Amino acid sequence: MKNYKGKNVLITGASSGIGAAFAHEFAQRGSNLILTARSTDKLEALAVKLRNQYGVTVTVFTGDLAQKETPEQLYGQIKKAGLSVAVLVNNAGIGMWTHFLEETAADYEAMLELNINALVRLTQLFIPEMLENKSGGIINIASTGALQPCPYVAVYCASKAFVLSFSEALYGEYSHRGVTVTAVCPGNTTTGFQAVAKADTAGMPSDTPEKVAKAGVKAFLEGQNNKIIGRGNYLQSLLPRALPRKTMIKIVATMMGKKVKPKLIS
Repeated sequence: MKNYKGKNVLITGASSGIGAAFAHEFAQRGSNLILTARSTDKLEALAVKLRNQYGVTVTVFTGDLAQKETPEQLYGQIKKAGLSVAVLVNNAGIGMWTHFLEETAADYEAMLELNINALVRLTQLFIPEMLENKSGGIINIASTGALQPCPYVAVYCASKAFVLSFSEALYGEYSHRGVTVTAVCPGNTTTGFQAVAKADTAGMPSDTPEKVAKAGVKAFLEGQNNKIIGRGNYLQSLLPRALPRKTMIKIVATMMGKKVKPKLIS
């Protein structure tokens, strides 16, 4: 199992939820951290906690990765600070539970910019040094929604299907060169995501961010190409392979349709 003690780990969307949990998980393993998110106050508060609790170095950069120029700006700031990145955790992302026509084109463009374009660009910027060192890697946060069709969460789940496919393709390209790319696929997780996504998850099984981070880091360090979080989610992921695709679509549509209240269409 690889060890990144004393190495720098860059985590996006790090101010809360799964991102903050990954920060704690790597910090307790002795890694130094580079954290980025939109909220300076939340990042600084987390940085103080991590420094005090684990004695690691924590550097903070504020930025909105939904803006096209931010990945290059972040890369430039990190290089200007004389820092190298051994591990990149692409965690930042947004989603919406809704009828497809009830969100604007601008909403979907922002989602795709963050969930796909920023992730690809950051990977493109930071992986060359990892390849040069023949060490390091990338953890991309996908979703169990990447494994099946998701009516009423269409664009979000499609973006996560991209993340999963992209991650596994890069794993195939670079794992033999010492660089691991792991897609982590959590199911419903107790974070602030639900409120932002307008997601009604009442009655649904839920994992903690800490469980996601612990299992995700372990899978990455073991060199796995993907990790579905939780036995229940793993068993559920087998259904699309066991059932006809059309049947699976109907099952998910029925389940999700009860959770989404239409505004513009019925």
